[in-house]
Amino acid sequence: MNQSRQIQPVKIGVIGLGRFGRLHSLTLSGLAEAELVGVVARRQASLDKLKSELPNVPGWLDLDQAITQSHAEAWVVACSTAEHGRVASKLLRAGKRVLLEKPISESMAEAESLAPLVNADSSNLMLGHILLFNSEFKALREEVAKRGQPTFFDCVRHRPASIVHDFPGENPLIATMVHDLYCVQVLMNRAEPERFSSQLRHIETGAVDLALAQLRWSDGTLASFASGYVSPTGMAPRGFDRMEVFGNGWASRISPNPRPIEVWDEKAIWPMPLEIRADAGGPSGMMAEELRCFCRVVRGVESVPVGATYADALQIQRWMERLLVT
Repeated sequence: MNQSRQIQPVKIGVIGLGRFGRLHSLTLSGLAEAELVGVVARRQASLDKLKSELPNVPGWLDLDQAITQSHAEAWVVACSTAEHGRVASKLLRAGKRVLLEKPISESMAEAESLAPLVNADSSNLMLGHILLFNSEFKALREEVAKRGQPTFFDCVRHRPASIVHDFPGENPLIATMVHDLYCVQVLMNRAEPERFSSQLRHIETGAVDLALAQLRWSDGTLASFASGYVSPTGMAPRGFDRMEVFGNGWASRISPNPRPIEVWDEKAIWPMPLEIRADAGGPSGMMAEELRCFCRVVRGVESVPVGATYADALQIQRWMERLLVT
């Protein structure tokens, strides 16, 4: 790290020990910029399971106790979306810095209720947007900056068909398409679309397994999105992602999931579906870079990046609500 970027390690806690909460915890435990000082879960079994991997990190079932006893300066909120507003509000009222996994909330009203607690520059609330720190997307941003504003986006993000049964009621427009909406927001420099349209496919149970959406801007730029729970068991375990961007005289494509490494024995294996490695000896990839950025934000040496501010989160929440009613 450049000398000007060296900072005192930030004391950080993690709330929620699902898949992403566990990854946040393991990643933070290996970063020089952070000191993981506690974790919070709903169930003792979750704390016990993480204890086998991080034996020296204290855990709590009660958030109020954790805030008081952990001495954490900042918190990563990776609990269920339904809890985001309540938990973020409690932390912000306690004067803590917060990295909040997206989406910001299940409703616009709850998301807006945080406004009195958020600093004008969003320095105390950063939205979790790991794709901002994905190496392919960072390279794509550089190409867009050099070549000029895109005229068309084609975004595809599919996950296993089993999700529609394993997680009843989870809408792919909210759970997966949101990632591409954030990416396009950044590449369009937060410009507001003038037209929204969408289609949802319902299966026999009434659940949604496929969402299609289109955005149009006043200058004629178009964006097309497809997200669903449609990939079969023989494909990569986290499905696949692809983004194509077209401009005047140029085009670009990124395919960040699964990563390029493949292994075959009795069946194909994708050892690294996402650019996330949480090895204690040296975490790397987009989550590690996001958390390093958050530490710099907490220390005041960097601003919250475009695409990760509270205002950005509100804009995307409005887009999703518009798409859900068209």
